[in-house]
Amino acid sequence: MTDSSVLDLAPVVPVVVVEDVADAVPLARALVAGGLRAIEVTLRTPAALDAIRAVANEVPDAVVGAGTVISPQNVADSVAAGARFLVSPGWTDTLLDAMKGSGVPFLPGVSTTSEVVALLECGVSEMKFFPAEAAGGVPYLKSLAGPLPQARFCPTGGVSLGSAPSYLALKNVGCVGGSWMLPTDAVAAKDWARIETLAREAAGLK
Repeated sequence: MTDSSVLDLAPVVPVVVVEDVADAVPLARALVAGGLRAIEVTLRTPAALDAIRAVANEVPDAVVGAGTVISPQNVADSVAAGARFLVSPGWTDTLLDAMKGSGVPFLPGVSTTSEVVALLECGVSEMKFFPAEAAGGVPYLKSLAGPLPQARFCPTGGVSLGSAPSYLALKNVGCVGGSWMLPTDAVAAKDWARIETLAREAAGLK
């Protein structure tokens, strides 16, 4: 990974919600074995930080990051746990300053043209587009490429195996985020082989 980009690690970044920290390492190993090295663990559960720590320590081929980062404390806790990138659903000046000072790459979330322009004004050109489908999807991002060609995106939120190729075909999209390769029933059953198969399918997208 370069010092500045999350967008070039893989076509798909799995968005992972870990309920049980014991699942974190085998799940991450399955994703990496399938070709998805960049793994976003969302800070939506009490197990999240411990899950990031476990993956960082025990799955050296994974590039683990933290998602749903919404405060400077989240930034500090995530980096301390071993997160190698940060993703937020939105941003404020305070949060952006914390992410800039974290020492790791980050993707602040946007859903409007004004937010994109504001980030470009702050020197940030790589962003998460969220919630992608609800905020306008492929047509919206395509329309941004003309006036704002310097902005690159990772659309996340409602993206599926079926819609991902349409996003990835856009010149201003570096990768997509999604959780379709992590079906709830497969995680509950600890069916890591199935998750590896779904990850390999996702990793093959262009």
